[in-house]
Amino acid sequence: MDRLDAMRVFTKVVETKSFTRAADMLDLPRASVSITIQQLEALLKVRLLQRTTRKVSLTPDGATYYASCLRVLADIEAIESALSERKAPQGRLRVDMPGALGRMVVMPRIREFHARYPDIELMVGFGDKPVDLIQDGVDCVIRIGFLQDSGLVARRVGMRQSVTVASPHYLQRYGTPQSIEDLEHHIAVNYFWGNGRMMDFTFDVGGLHTKVKMQGYIAVNDAVAYLESGLAGMGIIQAAQFLALPHLQSGALVEILPAMKPVAMPISVVYPHSRHLSQAVRVFVDWIGELFAEQTPWPAAATAGHGTAGDQAL
Repeated sequence: MDRLDAMRVFTKVVETKSFTRAADMLDLPRASVSITIQQLEALLKVRLLQRTTRKVSLTPDGATYYASCLRVLADIEAIESALSERKAPQGRLRVDMPGALGRMVVMPRIREFHARYPDIELMVGFGDKPVDLIQDGVDCVIRIGFLQDSGLVARRVGMRQSVTVASPHYLQRYGTPQSIEDLEHHIAVNYFWGNGRMMDFTFDVGGLHTKVKMQGYIAVNDAVAYLESGLAGMGIIQAAQFLALPHLQSGALVEILPAMKPVAMPISVVYPHSRHLSQAVRVFVDWIGELFAEQTPWPAAATAGHGTAGDQAL
């Protein structure tokens, strides 16, 4: 048994809370992962993990050993990273981002990233649902929303501005609201999260953030479906400016309450905390920062901080 490999297997089982997920991420047979843990426990003469049919958890000895493994593996990673700094970034990089933003902003330029870093193999996932970076084996994510305290690290790369819009057909039928109070007599297309929670409309009124719960007869959890429902006249929507702009220019959507913009939301790249960030993650985060700095719908903001980003509809 290779002791370092065993440590890596053990820490992955702890972080994913699953032998099966750990095996998938390490590209190993599940039986090999199970045998490695058994051999490690036999070598140390302690039980490291409590196993049930539903979950895997650390024993007190396992928690102590896990903390030590993290220190050892981090030191080895630091040595390897220092020796490889002069080499071009390489390896597989798995990233996740909101679907509409990824397809319309990032993917049209992804060829440029590949040209700059040809030895990095990208795996790009799309979705508005938050992912667990550790359990899902994701290296970094692009997320939209205000930061919350977390063990993850977030680098702000810009702000997403939205607009409150409706179709001409809707406005002909219901009239154009002239104030936030008028919205009480209007309907909206609502956006909901996986747990069924509806997203409030937000407005910046003289520097004060105001939330409004809108009535409606349809709710969706996909940014494109949200936009299409607004275009179909099914209600007022608050859509990302980069999505709504072509339809505002064509007249298919009309901005309402233009003096009271929706509250702008930070766009951040989020990744696990590590003393030694991999080269692949580092260069991708830097490239995303450059890409968003060039976009007109949001101002660039190279502010770093700790926390995860709470998702918002795109």
